[in-house]
Amino acid sequence: MVMGSLNTSLDNGFILVAFSDWPQLEFLFFVLISVFYSLTLFGNTTIIALSRLDLRLHTPMYFFLSHLSFLDLCYTTSTVPQLLVNLSGLDRTISYRRCVAQLIIFLSLGGTECMLLMVMAFDRYAAVCRPLHYTTIMRPLLCQMLATVSWVGGILNSLIQTSLAMAMPLCGHQLNHFICELPVLLKLACEDTGGTEAKMFVARVIMIAVPAALILGSYAHIARAMMKVKSTAGRKKAFGTCGSHLVVVSLFYGSAMYTYLQPRERYSESEGKFAALFYTIITPMLNPLIYTLRNKDVKGALRKVLRRDRAVG
Repeated sequence: MVMGSLNTSLDNGFILVAFSDWPQLEFLFFVLISVFYSLTLFGNTTIIALSRLDLRLHTPMYFFLSHLSFLDLCYTTSTVPQLLVNLSGLDRTISYRRCVAQLIIFLSLGGTECMLLMVMAFDRYAAVCRPLHYTTIMRPLLCQMLATVSWVGGILNSLIQTSLAMAMPLCGHQLNHFICELPVLLKLACEDTGGTEAKMFVARVIMIAVPAALILGSYAHIARAMMKVKSTAGRKKAFGTCGSHLVVVSLFYGSAMYTYLQPRERYSESEGKFAALFYTIITPMLNPLIYTLRNKDVKGALRKVLRRDRAVG
C-alpha cells in the first residue's frame, strides 16, 4: 500500500488543493494576489534600481537591502504564478519533479532570508553601537562575504531538508496547500518518521530560532545604546535606522516560526495556507513600503531619479 502510494506520487505528481475548499473566495483571492504581486515586482525592482543609481545609497545597509529585494522577487515569483493558475481553475496539479524543485527553491530562499535579516541586524548594531568604527567594520569585502554566506547557508539548509523529506515514503497525492511546502508533505508520510523529523526540526531551529535570538540580542544592545543618547534628534535618527528592519523581522519571523517550529500533529493545513500567504506574498509586498516610507535617503533618491527623467523628457 505504501509503495503503491509512493509510486502514484512519483508518476502522477500532486494535486494542490489551494483555496478550492473556499470556491466563493477564489476570484477575490485571484484579484488581490495579482495586485499584490504587481506591487511586489514594482516596489522591489525600484529599490534595487535606486540602490544602483544613487551614489548616496552605495552603503552596506542598501547593499543588503538590495539582496533582500532580489530575494523577495524570487520568493514571490517561485510561488505566485502557479497560485494564480490554480485559482483560475486551469490546472491544480504539479509534477513530482516540479514539486521537489519548488521545495528546494522555496526553502533556499526562506533560509537565505533568515540569515540575511540576521546580517542586517548586525549592520544596524555596528551603525548604532559602533558609529566611529562603522566603515572599518562593515567594509565592502566583509559585506560581500556575509551576503555570500547567507545565500550558501540557505541553499545548504534546503538541500538537507529536501533530501530528508523526499526520502520518506508518501501516501496519497493531494496537498492541502497552494505550494509544495515542507509541513504539508510531512503530513503525507506513511511511516513513523520520528527520527527524520527530529533531524529536520533541529535544522529548522538552527535556521530560524538561532538567527532570531541573535537579532534580539543585537537589538537589546541597540536599545541600550539608544537610551544613552541624550538628544531627541539623535534618538530619532537611531530609531529610524532600526525601526524599519525590526518591523520586517517581526513580520517574517512571526509567520515562519508559526509554520515551521510546531509539531506536525499540531500543524493546521487550513491555517498554514494563510500563514504562507503572509510570508510569500504580503511581507515581500510590504518590505519596500516599510523601508521607503520611513527612509529619507530612499525617498530622496526616488525624487532625484524622477526629476532626472522629467528633465530628459
